[in-house]
Amino acid sequence: MTNPKPIILFDLDGTLIDSAPDLVGTLNIILRRHGRTTLTISAVKKLVGNGARALLERGFKETGAPAENLDALTVEFIETYVPNCAVLSRPFSGVIETLDTFANSGYRMAVCTNKPQAPSETILTELGLMQYFEVVVGGDFFPMRKPDPQHLLGALQLMDAPENPAIMVGDSYNDVASARNAGIPVIVVTYGYTTTPAHELGGDILVDHFSDIVTAVARLHA
Repeated sequence: MTNPKPIILFDLDGTLIDSAPDLVGTLNIILRRHGRTTLTISAVKKLVGNGARALLERGFKETGAPAENLDALTVEFIETYVPNCAVLSRPFSGVIETLDTFANSGYRMAVCTNKPQAPSETILTELGLMQYFEVVVGGDFFPMRKPDPQHLLGALQLMDAPENPAIMVGDSYNDVASARNAGIPVIVVTYGYTTTPAHELGGDILVDHFSDIVTAVARLHA
């Protein structure tokens, strides 16, 4: 019996898509509305990775006193961000070609992100990437999110493939921890938004370019 192809689970921000330009734009709109100073794109990249609420919490701490009403701010952020989430954001180099390679080779793929569901689906659709993924699981899709392994395992359940081998591809601690806890090998991209050096995250394989994931998947699947 041949070894079935693994399902490839991708993180979104900092892995598939360079979304920082639109995230910083929306965050700065919210900060200005509430009397705060704005942040640079390099500063915001260090704050990304746990969804909109965490981004706001970190952004307000960076610019003064902690935010008082994160629930309301999160609603305000998402309402502002969703219509503008694909203005400046773009897939990283090699993403479309590599996803084509996987799709043409019969690999099944999904997105597992802590970004809320609505902007995740919007940005993937606007950038022409939605067609590659059977399932998109945002940070508010399940009660849990990464690093909880159920975020990944739930995606496999939605694909009717809970026992199928899988590989996670991401750029952050949350990606590695969720994969480890789920018993799934993980490929770490070195160009993402993590504040921890990629080589310290504990991934199985590091890749510097998205196209290198093809070889990495083949190694893990051998």
